[in-house]
Amino acid sequence: MLTGKQKSYLRSEAHHLQPIFQIGKGGLTQPIIKQIEEALEARELIKVSILQNCEEDKNDIADRLQEAGIDVVQVIGKILVLYKESKEKKRIILP
Repeated sequence: MLTGKQKSYLRSEAHHLQPIFQIGKGGLTQPIIKQIEEALEARELIKVSILQNCEEDKNDIADRLQEAGIDVVQVIGKILVLYKESKEKKRIILP
């Protein structure tokens, strides 16, 4: 689990990022979770956009990602900020 200070730091780091995934009509599927995990291994911090035609609630999606071992840093509107420490390419040093 991330502390408040770490979340604050990650939010500031994610501010300039553009969402690299979109969750749409199909909702959060296992292949999408796999792709998100691969992107997090490469980047550690990403944004995911939830489209208007997505039938799942953003908080349910955040909970499912949390269960998959991905830290949900922030939910802003329809954007999720996700973090997972990389095993190979660690770049972000948390305070």
